[in-house]
Amino acid sequence: MTTMKTTDNGSGSGDVRLTGISKTYGSFTAVHPLDLTVPQGSFFALLGASGCGKTTTLRMIAGLEEPSSGTVHLGDQDVTVLPPYKRPVNTVFQSYALFPHLDIFENVAFGLRRRGIKSVKKQVEEMLELVQLGEQARKKPHQLSGGQQQRVAVARALINHPKVLLLDEPLGALDLKLRRQMQLELKRIQTEVGITFVHVTHDQEEAMTMADTVAVMNAGRVEQLGSPADLYENPQTTFVANFLGTSNLIEAEVDTRSGDDIVLKAGGGKLVLPGARCSAPAATGGKVLVGVRPEKITLSHADDAGEIPEGRNRITGKIANSSFIGVSTQYVIDSTVCPEFEVYAQNIERDARLVPGADVVLHWSPAHTFGLDAAQDIDAGIQEEAAV
Repeated sequence: MTTMKTTDNGSGSGDVRLTGISKTYGSFTAVHPLDLTVPQGSFFALLGASGCGKTTTLRMIAGLEEPSSGTVHLGDQDVTVLPPYKRPVNTVFQSYALFPHLDIFENVAFGLRRRGIKSVKKQVEEMLELVQLGEQARKKPHQLSGGQQQRVAVARALINHPKVLLLDEPLGALDLKLRRQMQLELKRIQTEVGITFVHVTHDQEEAMTMADTVAVMNAGRVEQLGSPADLYENPQTTFVANFLGTSNLIEAEVDTRSGDDIVLKAGGGKLVLPGARCSAPAATGGKVLVGVRPEKITLSHADDAGEIPEGRNRITGKIANSSFIGVSTQYVIDSTVCPEFEVYAQNIERDARLVPGADVVLHWSPAHTFGLDAAQDIDAGIQEEAAV
């Protein structure tokens, strides 16, 4: 089970707390029992591929799915058996579900009018200003862009002052440029209103841009939970290492320890791994997957090997392929420790010798190295194949 401790005000009065919650459909388990606490006022993301259980978890918070076990608390209130309309939450879906026959003002006012509130003008105008649509109030939804429609859906959900706003892939229908704009817009809105946002997405960039905390889900379980930077820099499993960006993984054997560092044997050479960045057992002779991100690596032509500073991890190889993508060049290196080692080099001063076929040395700081449990990775692969 994965638990995140409350860090906001110590009271936990507005936290979303899932305790031992699970969901099964016949013999299929969509969400294995998990404990999860979303602190009040945070922007929290459930991140994972299709079928990982993230939307099912969100729907159990919303009351749209009944848990097979466990409880859902919103603040001090147990809402596990409450229907959706009695929960202090609102949901924004990918489809937005705006009323096409009502103008934007009336779409946003709908929840207030449904509750019998007569004077809605001030609240609606304030909400439209928050989402920067004050001048669009009398237009119909079809007259707005996708991004504007999405903001109307957010405004309509927020005007009821829910304790929690649930966002189910809300940016999925937008093109890339507009999606990036809306990521920043949603984060601004969440910061201004200060309520809890729980956001489901399969897009790692989206989760890392907006969320304070990310729970990476895989096969109905939370694999790792933490800040975007922590998940990226210190992945605990190969799934997280590869789902959040790209990682080069090298099979290595523990040779010895040097102070707080672990010295490993890989491809006839030695690599140094900080002990604090290794999530695997580090007994002598044990197997470890050594990881390093492509942008952390420096690529040097073999003729310049003597100029590489001492103390850096290094491996040799040959450039198999390269792709110029503007801000950087992406290289694929064929080496004895990894047949497709990726390196991303900033296009500041390009070395004309670094072309396919060139012999090179890849080197990086040991501090940028992380270690994963090789045996756990094998077990996970067997479980995944069995599940399929």
